Amino acid sequence: MTLPITRATVNDLRQVVADHPRYWGERDLRALHQPVFVQEFGATCLVARAEDGIRGYLFGFVTPDRTGYVHLIATRDDSRGTGLGRRLYEAFTEAAHGQGAVRLKAITSVGNTGSIAFHRGLGFEARVEDDYDGPGRPMVVFTRALHP
Repeated sequence: MTLPITRATVNDLRQVVADHPRYWGERDLRALHQPVFVQEFGATCLVARAEDGIRGYLFGFVTPDRTGYVHLIATRDDSRGTGLGRRLYEAFTEAAHGQGAVRLKAITSVGNTGSIAFHRGLGFEARVEDDYDGPGRPMVVFTRALHP
């Protein structure tokens, strides 16, 4: 059965934070999970919900320069490798394009080889930008044009 992808709610955000290790393992990214994303950018904050909880989510928004920026994307440990991450990106792409986005952007740490491979597999170009996250903190920046 294909899980439906719907708009996230603040309660969904709370559930994701409560189950944080199932999405992110040892990395503590809870500080990046702010309610403002769901409250202010609800149309581009998405969840894949099953009877046993949220299997995956993507929180993003469209910037004034028409970039669909993906702030967070994660799939739960029991849903990896199922294509759910790709489906979340497809749903976000549709929502962002509907808001006028002409490109997509995401970032990850230089050592996150899984994220780098995932985004490249989705057709993103990847480049390392020195000092992106502050002095001495390079990040991999992904970009991909949207075609009408």
